[in-house]
Amino acid sequence: MYLLPAIDLRDGKCVRLLQGDYNKQIDYHTHEPAEQAGIFSQQGAQWLHVVDLDGALHGSMKNADVIEKIVTETALNVEVGGGIREESVVADLLAMGIARAIIGTRALEDRKWFQELVEKFPQKIVLGLDARAGKIATRAWTKDTDLTALDMARLVNDWPLAAIVYTDIACDGMLTGPNVEATAQLAESCSIPVIASGGVGTLDHIKQLNKLPIEGIIIGRALYEKTFTLPQALKLIT
Repeated sequence: MYLLPAIDLRDGKCVRLLQGDYNKQIDYHTHEPAEQAGIFSQQGAQWLHVVDLDGALHGSMKNADVIEKIVTETALNVEVGGGIREESVVADLLAMGIARAIIGTRALEDRKWFQELVEKFPQKIVLGLDARAGKIATRAWTKDTDLTALDMARLVNDWPLAAIVYTDIACDGMLTGPNVEATAQLAESCSIPVIASGGVGTLDHIKQLNKLPIEGIIIGRALYEKTFTLPQALKLIT
């Protein structure tokens, strides 16, 4: 088990969205993104989860320069998502030094392309599954589909994916707790490592997720608003 502090980027700054709503944004002006990443590294993080919110909304990455600065100025393993919908972008990001790329929207809309991408970059691609009431949402969570996260996970179960990041949109950014039941069900239904995302607000939430057969936990707003510290959380995981 490992923890992934999160940096969500919009206009080059660290922000958080409540339930994925671009009109409900919290700005964190304390540190620049690369500086914040360095703080997470000093506190014991080995991984970092970065989302280009502008890229997710517009369909192409907008904060690549900020991401490159994070990669070059820290020793963190960085996974990046948000607007990655072309193979060339994946190749550029990996050449930049990121550890793996997260694909959400195009993975759902063009499975043949996604399968070819995963086979070309084995163990370098993460599938992002973002669910609202059990059904996957795409295009920065603005478009709902009829496919469930479980259905999609089963479809890709034998592909050489690095992981699946599962987010319950209703929980994301709310600090009210993750969807433990749905996360457990997903992790138990496939052999691909699952990373839990959305809703972690207390150390008790970390303890709950630590009991599940998952590989990692993403933490965002709770760290920025200091409901607990990263070192405290790291002491709880096994």
